[in-house]
Amino acid sequence: MTAQQIRQALENQIVDGRFVPGEKLDPEALAVEFSCSRTPIREALQALEASGLVRVEPKRGTFITELGVVELTERFEVMAELEAMCARLAAGRGADHEVEAIKAAQRGCEEAANTGDSDAYYHQNTVFHQAIYAASGNRFLESEALRLQIVLQPYRRRQVQLRGRMARSLAEHQRITDLIEAGEAEGAAAEMKAHVIIQGDRFHELIASLRLDDRAQAHPDG
Repeated sequence: MTAQQIRQALENQIVDGRFVPGEKLDPEALAVEFSCSRTPIREALQALEASGLVRVEPKRGTFITELGVVELTERFEVMAELEAMCARLAAGRGADHEVEAIKAAQRGCEEAANTGDSDAYYHQNTVFHQAIYAASGNRFLESEALRLQIVLQPYRRRQVQLRGRMARSLAEHQRITDLIEAGEAEGAAAEMKAHVIIQGDRFHELIASLRLDDRAQAHPDG
């Protein structure tokens, strides 16, 4: 496999939760897994470091990026503003086929929510948000939103798993979809910002769930 293929595979594994924030990666084990030398592994990890998904600590190794409370808050604040801008532009300039793509993604979210499958919902949720980025008609904005979305995906995945969040998220999606379809740009932006930003009880729930993961890793036998 090429370094690019390995990078994409590792990126998917990080986003899908195989590796958790703070976990150390073993380059030798990865070389065995991907049936390659250490060189493409090293190149793939360098690319992941540039994207913000991993951090390299001299003499210690490579770790999945673990954001502190302040860093997490800052990134969700920026993500909320970027996605609000995408929703605003999508409502004002989204083509019919782009709005239909948003509605189709929302139907996918509804189907996943009805099954109670948080992993399926998480996947459809990603499709929904990316459809709105695309409908903004601004390729630079879309690429920036996608870049930050990748960094925050492990945390957004955790959000979906919190009790009651899937149902609330689905209802928020529907309001955003309706406002975009109606061309209500400012309303769509406000709903999207409220949907994405993490604060108050939602933030405390997310932090508590991450700390439970930390304790589970530290004491795997209970």
